[in-house]
Amino acid sequence: NFISLEQGEQITSILAMPKEKKAAEGLSLVMATKDGTVKKTAADKFREVRRSGLIAITLDKGDSLISAQFVYRGDNVVLVTAKGQSIRFDEKDVREMGRQAAGVRGIKLGSGDSVVGSGVVPKGAKDAQLLVLSSTGYGKKTKLSEYKCQGRGGSGIKTMSITAKTKQLVGGAVILGGGELVAMSKKSQTIRTGLDEISTLSRATQGVRVMKMREGDSVASFVIFEAEE
Repeated sequence: NFISLEQGEQITSILAMPKEKKAAEGLSLVMATKDGTVKKTAADKFREVRRSGLIAITLDKGDSLISAQFVYRGDNVVLVTAKGQSIRFDEKDVREMGRQAAGVRGIKLGSGDSVVGSGVVPKGAKDAQLLVLSSTGYGKKTKLSEYKCQGRGGSGIKTMSITAKTKQLVGGAVILGGGELVAMSKKSQTIRTGLDEISTLSRATQGVRVMKMREGDSVASFVIFEAEE
């Protein structure tokens, strides 16, 4: 046991903390919740973690943490919603808060929508793309140059055309180069495909079939393995 979990609680993210203090300078942890809240806390606040764990964020009733990622000064944060909206904003738009704070609004959600993924665009990154995947196995990559940097808290812009064929998005991830995608369905079907085999398309398209689903099945989640430089 690394951490004691309450009933119904599950792990959201596993991150590697830099050992060297110099590497951790200007490093913060950015968290995003299902209901569109974001929070930034200095990474140093998590350097010493008790056996019983530490409070990282105070959640509103019914909300849940969906991602936690490290950011450096000057990075951008991207949020993706189930109904195909996305928003890109500068990390400095979110002030640093203590561990027990609840955070601020990252994206304004429409009725019945929720945040399903987030990513970090490193400062000065070139050729970065946003990859999205739907519950029926449709997905695509889109150049992040198509996503202007906005202030946090807005409704965002369309990142995928949601249709009866695509259904809703299950996640989104920022990719910086080559690598692989591994996706798993709710009925344990798994695929592994190269990122270069997934089409690069504009924001308002519905994407192409990345994973063929059997009847009654749907994509549960996916993970990206970026190629080592």
